[in-house]
Amino acid sequence: MNGPHVAEESQVMRTSGWSDYALLDSGGGRKLERYGPYKVVRPEPQCLWTPRLPQSAWDAADAVFDPTDEEDAGRWRFRGKPRETWPLGWGGVKFHGRFTAFRHLAFFPEQAANWAWLDQQVRAAAQPRVLNLFGYTGVASLVMAAAGAAVTHVDASKKAVAWARENSELSGLADRPVRWITEDARKYVQREVRRGSKYEGIILDPPKYGRGPDGQVWRLFEDLPELAGLCAELLSDNARFLVLNAYAERISGAALAGLLAEKLAARAGRIEWGELALMEDRGDRAIGMSFYARWSA
Repeated sequence: MNGPHVAEESQVMRTSGWSDYALLDSGGGRKLERYGPYKVVRPEPQCLWTPRLPQSAWDAADAVFDPTDEEDAGRWRFRGKPRETWPLGWGGVKFHGRFTAFRHLAFFPEQAANWAWLDQQVRAAAQPRVLNLFGYTGVASLVMAAAGAAVTHVDASKKAVAWARENSELSGLADRPVRWITEDARKYVQREVRRGSKYEGIILDPPKYGRGPDGQVWRLFEDLPELAGLCAELLSDNARFLVLNAYAERISGAALAGLLAEKLAARAGRIEWGELALMEDRGDRAIGMSFYARWSA
């Protein structure tokens, strides 16, 4: 066996708006979005072009995030007093929007392209066991649970896992087989390998830098190769997919594909790779948001 076939060319997975989300305009290092009832302005340095909508449309935003550095820190300015949380949805899954301290709103809309793909993968399997590492507020976990998967959701943040549980209640999925685990992802996977646990699907969406609940330090470039290898060991003989996503500026889809090809050398299948992008409402401008590689059997 020569290992999985790696796609020769990258693919852009494009997310267009839906009823509860839209990228209304972008440019000048910012983007204007709609999250349910709220219009939001957030920084996006790679938007080098000029906005199309008049300044009055931007000035009418309900919330503006002012960054204090090049990372995610900053503060929100509000016009009026928005709710602390409000319901949003994608497909049959519901989740809360929140103005977090890290410039995002408790989910990443560009991941909708991944959610659609995961939904298809799970529905094509027979009640697969799926592991979602760095699962955050659980939208991907709930999409897969709604499609019939038994999901193990792992995140180091106790608050994020609590929000994910709230989202499962909001979605009417609290009775589905989902295990909500607050733990360092690497530590959990190491223990699962020792136990001989197996999964038919794994999602790996690590941050560039992070800390586990007991102070464990995560550094993407130093620690991802080991974790990807451990995840490969957890795939069952009937495994269907392994998805790897990264937001780091110095990474690429080609690099992620090369890593998966090495760790999955004992398997057949196919590896696709590329970029996740958000599409403006007009459909002719895209903002690249993250890089991905995914193996499917």
